[in-house]
Amino acid sequence: MIIVDSIATFGKYLMLMRRVLTRPDKGRMFLKQYIREMSQLGINSIPIVLIISFFIGAVICIQMKLNVESSWMPKFVTGYATREILLLEFSSSIMCLILAGKVGSNITSEIGAMRVTQQIDALEIMGVNSANYLIFPKITALVTMIPILVIFSIFAGVMGAYGICIFTGIMTPADLTYGLQYEFSQWFIWCSIIKSLFFAFIITSVASFYGYTVEGGSIEVGKASTDAVVSCSVLILFADIILTQLLMQ
Repeated sequence: MIIVDSIATFGKYLMLMRRVLTRPDKGRMFLKQYIREMSQLGINSIPIVLIISFFIGAVICIQMKLNVESSWMPKFVTGYATREILLLEFSSSIMCLILAGKVGSNITSEIGAMRVTQQIDALEIMGVNSANYLIFPKITALVTMIPILVIFSIFAGVMGAYGICIFTGIMTPADLTYGLQYEFSQWFIWCSIIKSLFFAFIITSVASFYGYTVEGGSIEVGKASTDAVVSCSVLILFADIILTQLLMQ
């Protein structure tokens, strides 16, 4: 029964995406919505991305230094491991999991409130493709902004590692710098950005689906927000396994 329900839900999702991923009826209105969503979903997320990344970068540096430190281990290994964790996983996968909670719940609540107050029905009566009008700008906006958030996350994480080195003296900034530069591959940054693009689409499309298809009142909107965050998180982790396997071969 669960499998049947899952297949039915996935079919409804594909049917909704078919309506969403079409050419907007009015380009000027789409552009206006697109800019607004870039500010709401992307720019407003920068502070939390910077704060979390800064402290996570510091914690990773401390953990690597305490657990990897050895007389036979080169001093630069801490910086090298910190860079690999930030580039390959945290600044793309883990950061998008955090954004799934912030952005995903916001999208579901917004669209769900419009559904239960019959605003979406009013758009349909006026002949507007409500799915495209409400959801497509959100998808394009977050997909556009996510590479910027990833770069900010990487930068803040590195600054956190430098900060903990300077203020605690657990290692010299020179050793950290050498480790960060050791056998650096630009492809790792591109891998992080490519993965985040897929994750951004998952967050916006899945969260919008739960909000768009909600039935009932405000209580159901709250439940839909929770379900959306859980579904986004699971799908991001599943997609992370596949994308990592494909990109790192």
